[in-house]
Amino acid sequence: MSQDDYYATLGLPPQAEPRQVKEAYRRLAFEHHPDRNRDTPSAADTMKRINEAYAVLSHPAKRREYDTLRERFGSSAHSRFRTSHTEQDIFSGSDINAVFEELARSFGFRGFEDIFRDVYGQSPQGFEFKRPRVTIRTFGFGRPFRSGGGSGALPPSAGILGRLARLALGKLGGGLPQKGTDIHDRICISPELAAAGGPYAYLLRPAFKKLVVKIPPGIRAGQRIRLAGMGSPGRNGGSDGDLFLKVRLRKPFRERMRSFITGILGE
Repeated sequence: MSQDDYYATLGLPPQAEPRQVKEAYRRLAFEHHPDRNRDTPSAADTMKRINEAYAVLSHPAKRREYDTLRERFGSSAHSRFRTSHTEQDIFSGSDINAVFEELARSFGFRGFEDIFRDVYGQSPQGFEFKRPRVTIRTFGFGRPFRSGGGSGALPPSAGILGRLARLALGKLGGGLPQKGTDIHDRICISPELAAAGGPYAYLLRPAFKKLVVKIPPGIRAGQRIRLAGMGSPGRNGGSDGDLFLKVRLRKPFRERMRSFITGILGE
């Protein structure tokens, strides 16, 4: 299994659909789960590579960035991507915690927090993973339903059962899960950074949090960069909103000075 290409790590072609990415990760996470490989010293490193590949390829914006690097730099794309992203950057917004909890429930493995500490040697609270969906099981009906849709979800038109489900969710969690609101802002970058791409320091003022935004190469004025899950927090287990940054290009210094002097002289 190659660690130099995320697609190769998951055994996928570059055109793989999101569903295929998740299926491949679930299969490999089960195959290389530390609880099934206690006598294999390399299992932890293998799991690290699988987790990293899935965290990138399952995230639309990160996958687009990685695909751009693959097109431009070929086999060195992985090293370029990895040196410009921290582990917090890579795992932010990932749902690997939910996948590990599914394995724990289905096969009696240890939960996500124990595995994370074994593999990475630190607390998972330092990373911003997706929140799991709230799940309630009916009594007497025999089928689970989820507040967030998906397999087994009750549609709004499910009659009395649907109304009972929504009432139960409201009573249990203090309200239905609600997605956080999106945040919209602007950033002003140099033409050189827009052309070449690279990191940009950004202060998320509502949260007083510093972020490192990855500017994709060739971005143009007026385009937007989406940072999934960096908007306002969701409520009652709902997903967080997104952050959208509209790009403006800074004028060259000489042009700014010319405009400034022209404004003073009134010409």
